Amino acid sequence: MKDHLSVECEAILQPKIAARDVQVHYGETHAIKDVSVDIADNTVTAFIGPSGCGKSTFLRCINRMNDTIGICRVRGDIKLDGEDIYDKAVDPVQLRAKVGMVFQKPNPFPKSIYDNVAYGPKIHGLARNKTELDEIVENALRRAALWDEAKDRLNQPGTGLSGGQQQRLCIARAVATAPEVLLMDEPCSALDPIATAQVEELIDELRQNYCVVIVTHSMQQAARVSQRTAFFHLGNLVEFGDTGQVFTNPQDKRTESYITGRIG
Repeated sequence: MKDHLSVECEAILQPKIAARDVQVHYGETHAIKDVSVDIADNTVTAFIGPSGCGKSTFLRCINRMNDTIGICRVRGDIKLDGEDIYDKAVDPVQLRAKVGMVFQKPNPFPKSIYDNVAYGPKIHGLARNKTELDEIVENALRRAALWDEAKDRLNQPGTGLSGGQQQRLCIARAVATAPEVLLMDEPCSALDPIATAQVEELIDELRQNYCVVIVTHSMQQAARVSQRTAFFHLGNLVEFGDTGQVFTNPQDKRTESYITGRIG
């Protein structure tokens, strides 16, 4: 049996996501410049930095969401478990089942709570019958800490839930396709402090089963929920390391200036 340290070392040696020399252009704008980073499994990695620094753009490279933007060009290598996600043989739809995404604003479909969660598993053929689908829906809602609040109203519209519940429904929808990676683009920015605390607690639980990458404009949130932090500035990855070290002993003057509020 492997001890805890050897498992941890293996996670570092074999990153879940490995990016090398990633460049992103929107038309003439060079949005991401030479970004190389290794992201570990069962870890929350936070991307922080000023508005427009490239953190959300880089996040969207990981599940090829930038493919949907006509003027966007992505170069470099991004590998998931050693496989090039930009290889021509890779189907972006299948990739997005493996790499789930939760957006800034809760965006439940105009369907019932049940159908919101069942949508992905149905499309990807993950359930052979109604019993299996029921099980997937219940498990996803449990993982998103929403089952107890939603179990008696599964046929009611998802849009009828509170903001925090809607965001947890979107997380349930993302985990229902059995992804390996969960991307979250400022998932709490539209929520009140109580709902934010609930989602943060959930993020901490989710890392037991997923590789979680979160973009956040809140340094306090990054400090609370993440184990690793990447600081972006003007399209560059300036610094990447253990969250405690990045916040208490940054290696780059630009990181220090951002954390102390001199740039932002």
